[in-house]
This record gives sequence, structure tokens and C-alpha cells, in this order.
Amino acid sequence: MERLTDLDRRLIAALRKDGRAPISSLAQQLGVSRATVTSRIEKLTASGVIVGFSVRVREDADLSRVRAISFIEVAGTNTDRAIDELRGLPEIIALHTTNGAWDLVAEISCTDLRDLDRVLRLMRGVKGVLNSETSLLLSSVVT
Repeated sequence: MERLTDLDRRLIAALRKDGRAPISSLAQQLGVSRATVTSRIEKLTASGVIVGFSVRVREDADLSRVRAISFIEVAGTNTDRAIDELRGLPEIIALHTTNGAWDLVAEISCTDLRDLDRVLRLMRGVKGVLNSETSLLLSSVVT
């Protein structure tokens, strides 16, 4: 994969703030032409750096969701297999590898506590998962 330029990083940051920003606004904000912004977005998308555009919803917009972070320990060489299985759970909205005592960190969003309990049982049933520790996310203090 090609290294990101300073312009690429600034463009990605601007798109993270507002993925629907008009090309002209992005160009003005970044101090480049609209053609440059368009070509950089196309290049970043074609190379797989930008994999899609999505909507961010304010945390308090759907108070009925139960959100959690789960730290997962995986046995030996089973990490790739565990990642593949965990990706199949739609309630896991993000999955990260990490260092330290835990191998993976999963961000989970469920409809209620019963649903979270079901997801946690499924996670623990994944071959190679040795241990997990889950914390509910109560509120966000920084976005």
C-alpha cells in the first residue's frame, strides 16, 4: 500500500468530520483545487484506504442500544480464525488487534442486555477464545 501524504491525512480527517462535505468546501478547507480533492478521493478509494462512507449517529440518538467493549484473549495461532468468526457477528461493530494481556478488542452494539448476553456467549464459543472481559459503555465524554 502506498504511503499517505500529508494532504491525504488532512483529507481523511476532514471526511471523518463530515463525509458529506461538498468537494468545493473540502478544496477550500485544504487549500487545493476541487480536481485535486476529487482525484485524491478516487485514488484513496481505489487503493482501499477509504473503504466506504457512513453515517455517524449521535450517541444519545438511540438510547435503547447497549454498547460495550470486550477484551478477548485468543490461544496461540488461532487469532486469524477467531477474527474471521467474530467478524461474522453483526453486533460487533469494530474489531481491533492489540498488545498486552489481551489479543483483540471488540466494540459491541446490541438491542438490550439479553442480546448482549447472547453475543458474549457466542464470542466465548469461538474456537481459540480463552478468556474475555467486557465493560458496558455508559456515556461518552469526548467524541
